[in-house]
Parts: sequence; C-alpha cells; structure tokens
Amino acid sequence: MINKPLDKIIQDDLEDLIKNSVSEGKQIEYKAGLPGGSPSEKKEFLADVSSFANTIGGDLIFGIEEKGGAPVKVTGVEIENVDQQKLQLENIIRDGIEPRIVYSIQPILLASKKYVLIIRINQSWIGPHRVIFQGNDKFNARNSSGKYQLDTIELRTAFNLSETLIDKIKNFHTQRIIDISSGKTPVPLYEGGKIVLHIIPMSSFNPGIKYSFESYKANPAKLEPMRSGGGWNTRYNLDGFLSYSGSQDDKSYTYTQLFRNGAIEAVEGMALMKDKGTAYIPAAYEPMILHYIPKLFAIMNELEVATPVYVFVTLIGVKGFKIVPTGSNFFFDEADYYPIDKDTIFLPEILINDWQVDLEKTLKPAFDLVWNACGYEKSLNYDKDGNWTG
Repeated sequence: MINKPLDKIIQDDLEDLIKNSVSEGKQIEYKAGLPGGSPSEKKEFLADVSSFANTIGGDLIFGIEEKGGAPVKVTGVEIENVDQQKLQLENIIRDGIEPRIVYSIQPILLASKKYVLIIRINQSWIGPHRVIFQGNDKFNARNSSGKYQLDTIELRTAFNLSETLIDKIKNFHTQRIIDISSGKTPVPLYEGGKIVLHIIPMSSFNPGIKYSFESYKANPAKLEPMRSGGGWNTRYNLDGFLSYSGSQDDKSYTYTQLFRNGAIEAVEGMALMKDKGTAYIPAAYEPMILHYIPKLFAIMNELEVATPVYVFVTLIGVKGFKIVPTGSNFFFDEADYYPIDKDTIFLPEILINDWQVDLEKTLKPAFDLVWNACGYEKSLNYDKDGNWTG
C-alpha cells in the first residue's frame, strides 16, 4: 500500500511508485482504466475488491498502466463527474459483495486534468467476503502473485478465525464487566449503579496492534470523561491511558480508559441515582450516551483505528431501579413504575461499520430493552414512528 493517509496522496506519490518499481502484490494492484458496465468487468472488479478485504487490505489504483505487474506510466482516467463515479462504484460494491466491507475512495487530480482513483480496502475482521453479483458465489484472497479463489480448507480457516475473533471480543467485554462489578477498576469508584460503554475494534486482537497516546497527554481536554463535572485528570496506566473525574477521598465517579489495543471503556456512576431510598434511571441517560459515543468515535478516528467496531452498553448494579420518563413526578407516580429484577443488564452488542452511523436509530433496540425491563413497551424518547425526540 502507499504508506500515506489516503487524503494526503498526491501525484508525486504516484510517480514514486514507478520510480521505485513498486510491483503489484498482496496489497497493491494497478488498472489502466475504470471498470466498465459489462457483467464480466463488474465481476472482475468485485473479485479484486473482495480479495483485498479477505487478506490484509490494500490499494486498488485506477489510472496507472502496468507491464508484468510493474507500474510504467501514470496515465489517469477521464471522469466528468467525480461524485457520480464514486457513487457508481460504491453501488457496485454494496450490491455485489457480502457481508459488506470497509473501504474508502479517493480521487487524485493530475496536472493533465485527468484523475487517478484509489480504492483503499481495509482488512476485514468479519470475513470471508464473497462476490454475489449475478448469482456468483466466489471467495477471493491475495498472495504475492495477485488474487486467487479460496479453496475449501482456506474457507474453513477463514470462517473459524472470524468466529474466534468475535468470541475474543465478547469474552473481553464480559471479563471487563466482571472486573468493574467486583471493583477491579483503574481508579476506585463510588458504590452504586453504573453505565458502562465499551467500543472494541475488530482489529483489537491483532498481535501487531498498539496505539500511542502522546497527544492526549499533551492535551487532556481531548479525553473528557462521560460526565466530567467541569474538570478531570489524565495519566498513563498499565492498560494504556486514563482520564477520570470526581476524585474525592481517593474515589471517582467516572473514568474513560483507552486501551493500547484501541479499545475504549467508559464508566459513569452518577447518572443512576438514589433519592430518599428509591433508585431510578433518568430517561436523560439516553441523550448522554448518544452525545458521548461520537466523542469516542472521534478519538478512534484520530488514532486511525479502522472500523468495524463493536459497541456495548451495559448497566451494572441496577436491580430494584426504576426508569423515570422526563417531566414526570416520580414521587407522586412511583406506583406506576416497575423495578428492574436483574443486577446487570447486558444490552445487545452493535456492530458499527461507519463512523457516520445514525446512532439514534442504531441504539433504539438496545434502549427499548431497558424500558421493557421497567414495564414499558419502548423508549419514550422516540415517537410512534421510531424517530428520536429526546
């Protein structure tokens, strides 16, 4: 691959591929022209794209001539409408490969006014992916010679690896919840109910993954905990980098932990309240989560953590809690609310493939379950059509 962020690549970088004789291989392939509209050309294009996703990712570059796999000339391709061309390729990929893959398309304008188009495909952690265009059922991968079709043994291995990875993510989440529940946290927390967020990338358990947190040490404002109370502290720790707030008597009520493998854990212990002996969950906990998750996504984006990621929302220590609709008088209407009968609520994990996801819609099924636990049909923060109202 071109060792540069996709949006920073310029024509000189493309010319360097020729000067340095960077031949096609596992992570790079050249095409003189864009795929046409014929079925055979679309199948070939989809096979190229899926082969990168099923291996270790790479760059598919249109607008560079090659000979024997070696780039010989940056010719570019004529594109009248770049946005329309990108949309056309995106539609082919979306409809022709399953499960969906993560990729980016970057046009580079040349001095000739032509374009080189780079499709950067991320290594997939939820593969293998197959080409399904026009009834095809082909799985492709790559080696130093280019793409090839996976055989039965390789397919079985790929499926097993994907399942093993998902099991590792779920086991990591479960163990973290056990540790938090038993007080094994990076800072001592006050007792009481807690909201716990985990964002765990599929790439977290790649042995080569390790992130650096210097920018967060230099600028603590970038790592605000879920509920900061106006101030917080940051420091390195064994697991990575930590921010925490509300420290009194050596205890805190909230923290956010960045793990070295790119995972994030955020714990908040003030939103779930007890008043006059009654424990309740304010309906406003949902907007708090929806406001905070994009901040965590922004951190992952800055660290260049690739999607997909799993998002877990867990409520700890909530047995006997009741949920309170916004605007209601809890103490007069207390008989109308039902207590939760479990101490820990594991809400369904959510797979995120795009940082720009519609979180209100995506998290609604999870939010509904909390209201179900308290006797309601669904979250009252949504209207009858399922639209967020807050």
